[in-house]
Amino acid sequence: QVQLVESGGGSVQAGGSLRLSCAASRYTYSTYCMGWFRQAPGKEREGVAAIDSDGSTSYADSVKGRFTISKDNAKNTLYLQMNSLKPEDTAMYYCAADRNKNWWHLSVADFGYWGQGTQVTVSS
Repeated sequence: QVQLVESGGGSVQAGGSLRLSCAASRYTYSTYCMGWFRQAPGKEREGVAAIDSDGSTSYADSVKGRFTISKDNAKNTLYLQMNSLKPEDTAMYYCAADRNKNWWHLSVADFGYWGQGTQVTVSS
């Protein structure tokens, strides 16, 4: 059973930084592709960043240069470092996992396992 537990959300002013964490089982962490998605009120869920089991990464254009996805192998934890945050980054952020080979498309449909989400609020 795949279990994903996010943490690290909060409120920050524009220009600030936050780091999100997603804890997973060792098996999930080492064999699944993992990603971060977000959903703002009234909008569809969208892909933010993803990372393959070998460390390859993919980013949405809207966050390139500001967000970094990474993994800590010793802790079986996925991270999303978010810098230069903007009000439009405000959303519920979800960790996701799957074995789909199309993980780099950052498509919601390609990920079958989801965490409960953590809220990020950026004020201007």
